[in-house]
Amino acid sequence: MADLIRVLIADDDALVRAGVSLILGADPGIEVVGEAVDGAEAVEAARRLRPDVVLMDIRMPRMDGLAATEALRAGAPGEPGPAIIVLTTFNTDEYVLRALRAGANGFLLKDVPPTDFLRAVRGAAGGESMLSPAVTTRLIDHVVRTDQDDERRRRADRARGSLAALSDRERDVARAIGEGKSNAEIGGELFMSVATVKTYVSRILGKLDCGNRVQVAILVHEAGE
Repeated sequence: MADLIRVLIADDDALVRAGVSLILGADPGIEVVGEAVDGAEAVEAARRLRPDVVLMDIRMPRMDGLAATEALRAGAPGEPGPAIIVLTTFNTDEYVLRALRAGANGFLLKDVPPTDFLRAVRGAAGGESMLSPAVTTRLIDHVVRTDQDDERRRRADRARGSLAALSDRERDVARAIGEGKSNAEIGGELFMSVATVKTYVSRILGKLDCGNRVQVAILVHEAGE
């Protein structure tokens, strides 16, 4: 079936892989096409199997999820690659934010209800980011606060310089993205159609050279917007 969402699960814990595979396998619209026990295996499997979504554990032997995410995002030019959802047991893990900066589309805590796994995979396959507004703010603020002062200032300066390229309306949309809002929520708040919001989001991604909405949210938070 051409409409099946193809998923690769990368986790060094066999029980986690089996549990997630069982959850996803219950959805007729999702197919688990492979599993990987570390980051190196995940990169190889993703390039060979071409999944739509990779569920990527952060802490794995040989190559961790951060390095694997960076490797997949640095793949063949012109190829978008799979959506990557980071799996973690901590919602304030510094490695999670580093993975998001590297191009992951969002993250899931491993103990979320099964319905959240299904919703996350469907959303990621459709181009959505897997971050709730509360978690977005808490995660990014936690790590930004723990950066050294000089590094924080450098990131803030770079972020403000990047956002300066946006029009006022684009900045409004970018701020809403930074709050974790969906296209429908942004449209309702800014009195735009969803189609218009999508156009703005695409324009913002291009101007900021961001791979996805999560990276826009990070820039907004680093700039203090």
